[in-house]
Amino acid sequence: MSKHIDVNGISTHYHESGEGEAILLIHGSGPGVTAEANWRLIIPRLSENFHVYAPDIVGFGYTERPENIEYGVETWVNHLIQFVEAVGESRVHIIGNSLGGALALHIANKRPDLVGKMVLMGAAGLPFTLTYGLDKVWGYEPSVENMKRLLEIFAYNQEFATDELAQLRYEASIQPGLQEAFSKMFAEPRQEKLNSLAIPEEQLKEIEHSVLMVHGKDDIVVPYKETSLRYLELLPNSELHIFSKCGHWTQIEKKDEFAQLCENFFLRN
Repeated sequence: MSKHIDVNGISTHYHESGEGEAILLIHGSGPGVTAEANWRLIIPRLSENFHVYAPDIVGFGYTERPENIEYGVETWVNHLIQFVEAVGESRVHIIGNSLGGALALHIANKRPDLVGKMVLMGAAGLPFTLTYGLDKVWGYEPSVENMKRLLEIFAYNQEFATDELAQLRYEASIQPGLQEAFSKMFAEPRQEKLNSLAIPEEQLKEIEHSVLMVHGKDDIVVPYKETSLRYLELLPNSELHIFSKCGHWTQIEKKDEFAQLCENFFLRN
C-alpha cells in the first residue's frame, strides 16, 4: 500500500505490506530511485512473513523536499529514525541498499535500541576511491540515454537494462525539483560526499547487531573488496554472501536468492 505520513513536518511517502516483525527497507541513491523502484520485487516476498516498510528518503521519490534543507547523513538518519517512530514501531530489522546500507549502520550506531538485525546490500559507509560507476551515478544529467547508460552500469546482466525501465526511471528523475535536490546532494567534489558517509572503524567495531552483507562480485559502483570484505573484519557479528555474475542490483538480478537469504537470516534465532 502506498501511503503518506507526517514525519516531523515532512510529508513522507512509503509502502507498507504484511504482518509480523517489522523490516525497514532503505533504498540507494541512484537518480530516479524510489522505494518502489528499488524494492518492488522484494516487498511481496518479504511481506509473506514480515511487516514491511519502504519509505522514500527525504529528497528522493515522492517524499516532500523542504526548501533550504541540508541533505546529508544526519538529515537522512534523523528522518528515518523519526519515520520508524511515526509508524509506531519500537524496533525494526533493516535492509539497506548502497547508500541505504551506510544509513542503516549510522542508525544502529546512533540508536542501537531501535535496530534488530541488518542486511547490508552493496553497502557504502567505508572509505574507498570514488569509482567510475558511482561518479556517473552521482553526476547524472537527465536524459533517457544517460539513464540507459546508468542501468548498464548497475546491472551485470544487461537484460535488466531495458529501454522501458530507462524511460520509467528517467520520468521519475525529472519530477519538479528532484534533479535540483539530487545535484545538491552529490555535487563536486564527490569523493568528499562519499567520505562523509563513512563511520569511524572504531565505532563499527562496537556495533553488536547481527549483520549480513550481500554483494555482487561484479559491482562497479561499490566495490566489495573495499566495503563488504572490510565490514566482515570490523563488525563482530557479521557474515558475507557474494554472488558471482552480479552487479550492484542484487535485489533485482538475484531477487529470489536474495529474498531467501534475508528470510532465513531474519527468521533464525
